Amino acid sequence: MASGFRLQKGCAFFTFSCFLLLRFSSFCLAAKRIEPGKVIRDGDTIVSGDKKFALGFFSPPGTTKRYVGIWYNGIPSESESVIWVANRENPIGDKNGALTIINDGNLAVLDGENNVVWSTGVFVPSKKSYAVLSDTGDLVLRRADWNGNGNGNGLKSVLWESFSHPTDTFLPEMKVYLNSSVIEQKILTSWTNPSAPFPGKFSLGIDTQKPPQIVVWEGGKRRWRSGHWNGLEFLGVPSMRADYLYGFKLYNEGDGRRVYFTYTLPNTSDLVHFKIVWNGNEAKERWEESVGQWRTIQMQPSSICDLYNQCGKFARCDVSSSSICKCIKGFVPSDPSQWSVGDWSGGCSRRTELQCQRNNGSGLGKEGFLKVDNIKLPDFAEIVESAGSDSTCERKCQEDCSCTAYAFVSGIPCMIWRRDLVDMQQFGDGGSTLFIRVVRDEFAGDRTRNALIVIVSVAVALIFIVSLSVWYLFTRKAKLHAARRNCENRRPNQLASGEFFTDLSGSGEPPRGTTSALAFFSFSSMAAATNNFSHENKLGQGGFGLVYKGILPCGQEIAVKRLSRKSVQGVQEFTNELTLIAKLQHRNLVKLLGCCVEGGEKMLLYEFMPNKSLDSFLFDSSKRPELDWSKCFKIIEGVARGLLYLHRDSRLRIIHRDLKASNILLDEEMNPKISDFGMARIFGGNQNEANTNRVVGTYGYMAPEYAMEGLFSVKSDVYSFGVLLLEIISGRRNTSFRSGEHLGIIGYAWDLWDEGKPMNLMHPSLSDSCVPEEVLRCIHLALLCVQDLAVHRPNMSSVVLFLETDNLTLPLPRPPTYTSMRRVCETEVWNQTGDIPSFNNITIRKTTVIRSH
Repeated sequence: MASGFRLQKGCAFFTFSCFLLLRFSSFCLAAKRIEPGKVIRDGDTIVSGDKKFALGFFSPPGTTKRYVGIWYNGIPSESESVIWVANRENPIGDKNGALTIINDGNLAVLDGENNVVWSTGVFVPSKKSYAVLSDTGDLVLRRADWNGNGNGNGLKSVLWESFSHPTDTFLPEMKVYLNSSVIEQKILTSWTNPSAPFPGKFSLGIDTQKPPQIVVWEGGKRRWRSGHWNGLEFLGVPSMRADYLYGFKLYNEGDGRRVYFTYTLPNTSDLVHFKIVWNGNEAKERWEESVGQWRTIQMQPSSICDLYNQCGKFARCDVSSSSICKCIKGFVPSDPSQWSVGDWSGGCSRRTELQCQRNNGSGLGKEGFLKVDNIKLPDFAEIVESAGSDSTCERKCQEDCSCTAYAFVSGIPCMIWRRDLVDMQQFGDGGSTLFIRVVRDEFAGDRTRNALIVIVSVAVALIFIVSLSVWYLFTRKAKLHAARRNCENRRPNQLASGEFFTDLSGSGEPPRGTTSALAFFSFSSMAAATNNFSHENKLGQGGFGLVYKGILPCGQEIAVKRLSRKSVQGVQEFTNELTLIAKLQHRNLVKLLGCCVEGGEKMLLYEFMPNKSLDSFLFDSSKRPELDWSKCFKIIEGVARGLLYLHRDSRLRIIHRDLKASNILLDEEMNPKISDFGMARIFGGNQNEANTNRVVGTYGYMAPEYAMEGLFSVKSDVYSFGVLLLEIISGRRNTSFRSGEHLGIIGYAWDLWDEGKPMNLMHPSLSDSCVPEEVLRCIHLALLCVQDLAVHRPNMSSVVLFLETDNLTLPLPRPPTYTSMRRVCETEVWNQTGDIPSFNNITIRKTTVIRSH
């Protein structure tokens, strides 16, 4: 009895143990592989042998839908590290899903009711298989042997693998086979958005037409291409040198009929991948363990010129040029009227038709080839295998009237083009050399003819200058006589001629560097125009001095900026502004009418702006409702165009350095005009960045590199524009964030953006009139403009393009990391002086001057 009882107890214990083993077997075995009968429930994971990758269920941010995917194991935010998704088109609504080998031997994802929502869908001969997650991140379904022990038989046992069915990410060791019968092979497809793995509208793949190149498509339209592969690198991306693309290789497998691209890491411990982002950008990312986040080390397209065929046929795009698009020499805009307003889609056409085309092929040899260096070679090249040298390549093109250009590049046989040349980009460094077929007169010319042209041009210029000088002298003299006659006929209370003009031969001589065409006024005339600088005529006050409203004898209203005699800073600003703004002419810049320099008095005369400055509307609760969204957007566009003129289109390349709401004046039609050029600096034609020991500007608007290191560039003004943009949208001063968790208006805006509530930044008065897409685009653009690193900010040409074009995809902004400069400045001033800082000027060290708002 006792022994029977003990046997019965032992059997019961064994049965209970078996139950526990079966109950938890899926969890234990999930760490290795999936075999028939084993189920991976939601919450279980499979980990690769080297523990680099994990397979299981996940939910993207912002949704509770469940997907089966592969991600980098051990990285804190697995949703940001997903590199493959199984059921991207059929998510599961709850956590009752499972992953298992079904009866036909396929790997499948099941919902809570055991319905198949995804499977590998291949034929399994023996219906016996198992799945493993390899150390490279490849999920492989293998055929098991007849004994069922799952040993397989190398490559021949592979039935299906995720590397052959990628979603949006390309991993090292992944092989992309080129099918010569399919020219455009779309391999990766973006997510719809960061919360939806469903296939989006962007795809990345390979144009297999020799030589191959990587292409990003938006639907069926090309968005970006890498340029041609020469065996070491893609020629259209100069920054991607052969040593940078360490592991890219093109291999022939077996008998050479199977060709594939692959990428091998120089250091296999690095976590690196390429992906097509949901917004259409191709990105290369590396995990930075030291900072705990993914770092983008390559992004394409990276500029407006990277976008496909930005300038149309026979034109090249140059982001460093004042005019982004230029026709190739020998070609002219196909539609000059559209070209002049920035619509380059029509491209360019030949100025002179090729003789062989006019004469149906005869006349060959009477054209030549224009050499264009550092160019991204056009799309749709053809390979001429028989041309093994540069000269042979040229001859092949010369003998074919339909050949428009040729190139001979190391690593690629002769390339020719028989169609319009499209998607050409000019590089400062790198790129290739292209030879374009043109009529000889277009590129060679005749030396004698050229010399004659030079001589005639110089002679005409001299005659013109002499004639212009004589005309100016006579005109000037006539105007002076007319002014004197008019003044003699005025009533006694009007200005006399001696009061109106300053005697330039005496103490009223203007500062050196000003233009002689600028009008100079006497002090007495300014006193009369402003009612003796009465308090009733006062418009405002700044670090420079006081500003008064005045009326000239002819009835014209003016604004008179009078330098304070005690302002040392103002003297420097006066001279700077007088030498700069007099030479600038743009509808979005305030117009300087003249100046007064007499004795110790120094004044500037501007056109009068009846609506005063932008800050009087933005931050006044009674006037803010007058600014609806259409007026706000008009102001934003106007300021952007004014800055673009200063940075790129004016005769002088100027950095404003003090862009803010109080320096944006509004005329009677609410058109914005940038003012106050006292702190502006001129840049040389090839100069991109400068350093100063005297940091000037207004806290909250200054870029970090300028405030901290004294480095300024056009990107400094872009930063200020971004802050101004946030103020216009929010209706709040950047200085209103004096306490709390937000680091100024930038931190506040970023937090709303990061929480997915960017529209909460908008001032309530705009809610009835706003266009949500435009407001959201402006917020997005503002966050790009205020990024910490200058290199990450767009230039003003891109800003204007983004504002005026609604179908361009903007890159994602990076989170701000710098603390509020205002608090640092105020603390520093307080500790140095022990006094309450001046409202008008704050001095931070001897070399730093920062204006208050």
